[in-house]
Amino acid sequence: MTRIQPVILCGGSGTRLWPLSRKTLPKQFAPLIGNKSLLLLTLERLRRLNPEVTCVAAEEHRFLVQEAIDAALVSGKQLLEPVARNTAAAMAAVALLADPEELLLFAPADHHIPEADRFVATIQKGIPAAQAGYLVTFGVDPSFPSTAYGYIRQGQPLEAALGDEAGHAVAAFIEKPGAERAEQLLLEGGHLWNAGILLVQAKVLIAALQAHAPDILESCRLATVAIETDGDFLRMDGPAFGRCRSQSIDYAVLEKCDRVAVIPFQGRWSDVGSWNAVADLHDTDANGNRISGQGFAMGATNTFIHAPSRPVVALGTKDLLVVDTPDALLVVHRDCAEQVKDVVALLTTHGHSQATRHRRIPRPWGAYDSIDDGERFAVKRLTVKPGARLALRMHHHRAEHWVVVKGTARVVCDDKTVLVKENESIYIPVGAVYRLENAGKMALEVVEVQTGGYLGEDDIVRFADVESLDIGDAKKLA
Repeated sequence: MTRIQPVILCGGSGTRLWPLSRKTLPKQFAPLIGNKSLLLLTLERLRRLNPEVTCVAAEEHRFLVQEAIDAALVSGKQLLEPVARNTAAAMAAVALLADPEELLLFAPADHHIPEADRFVATIQKGIPAAQAGYLVTFGVDPSFPSTAYGYIRQGQPLEAALGDEAGHAVAAFIEKPGAERAEQLLLEGGHLWNAGILLVQAKVLIAALQAHAPDILESCRLATVAIETDGDFLRMDGPAFGRCRSQSIDYAVLEKCDRVAVIPFQGRWSDVGSWNAVADLHDTDANGNRISGQGFAMGATNTFIHAPSRPVVALGTKDLLVVDTPDALLVVHRDCAEQVKDVVALLTTHGHSQATRHRRIPRPWGAYDSIDDGERFAVKRLTVKPGARLALRMHHHRAEHWVVVKGTARVVCDDKTVLVKENESIYIPVGAVYRLENAGKMALEVVEVQTGGYLGEDDIVRFADVESLDIGDAKKLA
């Protein structure tokens, strides 16, 4: 079988799926379907083509991506974007780092395609055209006149030498239409939803960029000329990449090329672009209600409830979307689902952190969940992976009390090292140099109570995490 290199584009903010999707945890990382994220499902699907993947992600999301890579039992590299510059720049950077002959499959991280075998078979149909120098896109047979998707108009079938299922030339890309135009496109036939998936040889993509977006290609060339490697993380030159123009691959290249092919995908597909789209992924009851998690519908019709953490009851409701999270609740009429993104702007204007941040914040060593806070105190729940540890650190303004509720902690506090077991606690005074480590083979869970006059996250002095660093020297550095 011809080798295909999957490249997963992990960018995007997903503001239409607030409050589950936020800047610190966009929709591709949130558990949406069967307690799995869309990224994890994408990795599992593409694993059938190649168990080695490349992900393009934001620096701040690298650990979320790594969690999904580990859970999907795949391996690969992450190309980290210093800033978001849309799909043309992301694809250009990957192509410049690849072997010129390599077949690259660019796929979004946030689409839901449950029929994995059919998807893989469709991708493989595009290999002959891609090897013949085409940029091969994939379109979805439309099941209704959607106004939320762009469309691809199929042209003439590709030359017979490429096979009966090699697809058609692309006659035109059509922007998201209005309702009347969408109905017309369906009646005409020969139109597909644009799935945003591209199969292309690296050298072909580079040549197309050189012809139609040379400035983007040159910026990415400068950004990738001296890649910094940090394990599986690849970092580009930040200033060079930041000067790149932000544009989608459709506008920058595909709409201008004369060798673009499209192959239809005849299976279920969703870009999960709104809460209505999420609701449609769930089965209905006799009254048209759809439930995810601990939701209950009483006398309700056509209501969707997303309640992963606690019971949520909809009584006598109609045509509503109810989305519950630990720190924010959304209730919206189905007809207003596309306007949820405006809620994020409203909350940001009023200074609410819930607009962009979740309670749970991932870290390389695990995660922390901000449970409660008030004047001169904050309570967090820390989860530390087996064998992981926090970097050596200290605080100038706060003390911390730790209670181990699960597992065993090894704690360095100034000149002492102690093991703290379940139902035991330890006190970290202001100014102490300390480190927390999971000393066991199961996840370590710690309830942390912070007290002091200032509890901001910037009151952390981190030291080089090396065994040879003396505690006394650390205090001097502070």
